[in-house]
Amino acid sequence: MKRSVSALAVLLAAAMAAGCASMSYSGHGLIPGKSNAGDVEGLMGRPAERITLAGGDSVWFYPRNPGGLHTFAVRLNPQGIVQEVDQRLTSDNLAKLVPGTSTAAQVRELLGPPWQVSRMARQQREVWSYRMDNGLFVEHDLYVQFSFDGIVREMLLLKDIRNDLGHGARD
Repeated sequence: MKRSVSALAVLLAAAMAAGCASMSYSGHGLIPGKSNAGDVEGLMGRPAERITLAGGDSVWFYPRNPGGLHTFAVRLNPQGIVQEVDQRLTSDNLAKLVPGTSTAAQVRELLGPPWQVSRMARQQREVWSYRMDNGLFVEHDLYVQFSFDGIVREMLLLKDIRNDLGHGARD
């Protein structure tokens, strides 16, 4: 009995630690206008990518792909003070992208780094892959296709069928 109680305590501690880790990874606890770059790195770790914006602000990206469905972004002003913390892989952000107009730089600035990049030489396209949910907790794969001049040509948001009931069942 003692052994099962101690095993349960270890499992609960691990679950709590995982919950705290995911909260810190989302930037929960950072205060816009008050927290600084050191606070961000202390809580979230080193960013996967940093982009400097035209006005001097920088955006630090913390992607969770391919296993997770989020890319968190922290925008800091030139003095290193947090201005905003948000999740970038959203339907609202996808709506801001315009095929034939949006550039690879704009996509990178808005969505952050893709988890996978592939080239389709015959079609003269580069494809950036992201995993995200559709806002209703349904997993999707997002494919943003660029022509070799860096312009978005097509975006495909495809439902991940692996999560459908009955997938893999034999008829």
